Amino acid sequence: MASIKPLGDRVLVRPDVAEEKTASGIIIPDTAKEKPQRGTIVAAGPGKYENGTKIDMSVKEGDTVLYGKYSGTELNLDGEDFLIMRESDILGIVG
Repeated sequence: MASIKPLGDRVLVRPDVAEEKTASGIIIPDTAKEKPQRGTIVAAGPGKYENGTKIDMSVKEGDTVLYGKYSGTELNLDGEDFLIMRESDILGIVG
């Protein structure tokens, strides 16, 4: 994978795979699959400066996070899909 280091308060997220089947076993066609809203942080920036004070990131590499449906910018690196987004687009960390 190409090396990307997010800047400021941005994170690089690998989205989870979309569901292939429903709980009852019905196969979901590609056109009806929901865009995942959960993923794993692959890389995180150093944080941001606000009024001369550094604010560290509250998420780190390896965290599983929930984010908004239309959050971030999609990019494809070496055939793999990623999202790059601001830390404020993250809704929570899955424990």
